[in-house]
Amino acid sequence: MNIDWEIVRESIPLLAEGLVVTLQISAVSAVLGLILGVILGLGALSRSRLIRWLVLAYVDFIRGTPLLIQIFLVFFALPMIGIRFDEFWAGVIALSLNAAAFVAEVVRGGVGSIERGQTEASMAIGMRHRQILVHILLPQAYRQMVPPLTNELISLVKNSSLLSVISVYEITRAGQAIISVNFVPFEIYTLLALYYYVLIKAISWLSARIERKLPAW
Repeated sequence: MNIDWEIVRESIPLLAEGLVVTLQISAVSAVLGLILGVILGLGALSRSRLIRWLVLAYVDFIRGTPLLIQIFLVFFALPMIGIRFDEFWAGVIALSLNAAAFVAEVVRGGVGSIERGQTEASMAIGMRHRQILVHILLPQAYRQMVPPLTNELISLVKNSSLLSVISVYEITRAGQAIISVNFVPFEIYTLLALYYYVLIKAISWLSARIERKLPAW
């Protein structure tokens, strides 16, 4: 098989343009998903049975349905009730809502794993439940939550490729556009795999650095 190196050379900057969009979507979705996920995770530890049930129902729905369907719901179904987003923001919202459910489980598990005696000691000195969660338990859970949160970020970056189905011009969509014109699937999909591999390795390296710098409780 002959590899068309000229197409490879021309495709590298074109795919880089798509990579910029992938990074933008992933960064915004990760921040929004983390914020919402922490709120939901703490809600899952709330004393309110209603709040716990609502969080559980949300997490169960998101984890029990394919992300692709969730993307279609945001982009195609919401406009039927008057809520419209362009391709970029529909993708961001779908990825954020999906990531939040998994982050919530990481937070719930991480905080819930802290020794119960610390909660009892904090209550004995008059701290409220919310204060204990935010000031005592959550800071101690940071370090052990980094690896699963990294895995979620990696999944989010990979899942961003699904946004090509709603015409978001991220890196996978850029590759598909090149293939449709030049019909060089081997070269382009290999390049796409390399781009994703380098990106994921960079995230893993950064995560390991952050984890080493966090204090061990």
